[in-house]
Amino acid sequence: MSGGSEENGGVATGSLPEIELIIKASTIDGRRKGACLFCHEYFMDLYLLAELKTIALKITTVDMLKPPPDFRSNFEATPPPILIDSGLAVLENDKIERHIMKSIPGGHNLFIQDKEVASKIENVYSKFKIMLLKKDESSKNNLLSNLKKINDHLGEKGSRFLTGDTMCCFDCELMPKLQHIRVAGSFFADFQIPGELSSLWKYLQEMYNLDAFTQSCPADQDIINHYKLQQGTKMTKREELEEPSFTNTVPIAV
Repeated sequence: MSGGSEENGGVATGSLPEIELIIKASTIDGRRKGACLFCHEYFMDLYLLAELKTIALKITTVDMLKPPPDFRSNFEATPPPILIDSGLAVLENDKIERHIMKSIPGGHNLFIQDKEVASKIENVYSKFKIMLLKKDESSKNNLLSNLKKINDHLGEKGSRFLTGDTMCCFDCELMPKLQHIRVAGSFFADFQIPGELSSLWKYLQEMYNLDAFTQSCPADQDIINHYKLQQGTKMTKREELEEPSFTNTVPIAV
C-alpha cells in the first residue's frame, strides 16, 4: 500500500503466507505507531505467529488524518485495524480475531478458553476510563481492586503469563491496556500501580522483555495524546516535538 509507512513485523521467507496488518498511525507523527489498543493487540498476536515462522508479517501504518488515496478507495472510512490475508480484507475487530484464530496458521494456539482469566481482565479498561473521567479516590480504588485481582491470580498461578508459561490471546489483550494505565493513568490522574503488587510487576517485566510487546508499543506521547483527543484537548507544540519516550521500568525489588 502506498502512502503508509511499512515495517516488517517478523522473520519473512518466501514460502510463508504473508499477512498484512494495517494499523493507525500516531496522531502526532504519522510515521510512528498510534495508540489504538486493538491495533496493538492484533500486532502482538501476529508478531508471535511470525516469531514461530508460521506467517510472514507486514505492518502498514496509515495516518487517518491524511489517508493515502488507495486506502480511501479500498476501505472508504473504515478505520484500522484491518487485516489482509491473500487479498481478503478483514475489517471488524471481532472478525479479525476470529480470522486469526481460525484461518491463520498457528493462530488457534493463541486462543485459550479460560473463563476465570477472561472475567478478571474484562473490566479493567472500563474502570480505567472511569478513573480518567472522575479522577477521584473511589474510581482509583475500583481500578486498583481489579489490578489486585490480576496480581493475585498471577501470584497463585506462579507462571510467566496469565494462563501459563506461554503467551496467549489474553496477554495480547491485557498488556496494551496495562501500558495505557501506567502512562495515561500517571499523566492524567496521578495514578501509579503500587509496588506491593509484586506479581503484576513481574508480569510487566516479562512484558517489557518481549519483542512482541516492544515492537508494537506506541510511544508515551502517543498514548497521552490519544486521551487528550478524546477529552477535546491538544498537545502543546513542545510536547509534539519531544523525542518519543517509552515507559518500560519496573521497581528494583521485582
